[in-house]
Amino acid sequence: MLHDLLRDIRQCRVCEPALPLGANPVIQAHEAARILIIGQAPGIRVHQSSIPWNDPSGDLPPLWHQSVLAQLPNIQMTLLIGQYAQNYYLKDKPATLTETVRQWQRWAPHYLPLPHPSPRNTLWLKKNPWWLCCLNRWN
Repeated sequence: MLHDLLRDIRQCRVCEPALPLGANPVIQAHEAARILIIGQAPGIRVHQSSIPWNDPSGDLPPLWHQSVLAQLPNIQMTLLIGQYAQNYYLKDKPATLTETVRQWQRWAPHYLPLPHPSPRNTLWLKKNPWWLCCLNRWN
């Protein structure tokens, strides 16, 4: 079940040879979850702390998503944080993050593409304050 799958994911070492710090899969899930947050591979701080979303992310593609999604039957909305998650899950999406976020309604209510809150996106976030309106219109 989900508990066993999460244990297996946390013990996975498939990517270890390609990672300078070794493998440390970080995941949190509950079978009753209705919202799913998908981002990018964790960076060094997440690797060291095992706390999701406490640093800028890396760029490895998802390995266990389909197995986890099969165990989460109540998901009603998935937040796709950043281009890597959007590239993986959104078909026929625009080439740029700006246009993908601007066209968020194309994928609603199942997916909501959002910019990644990384320091690398500070300029984008400052140049595009309109994207916060997406969250207000979602309700």
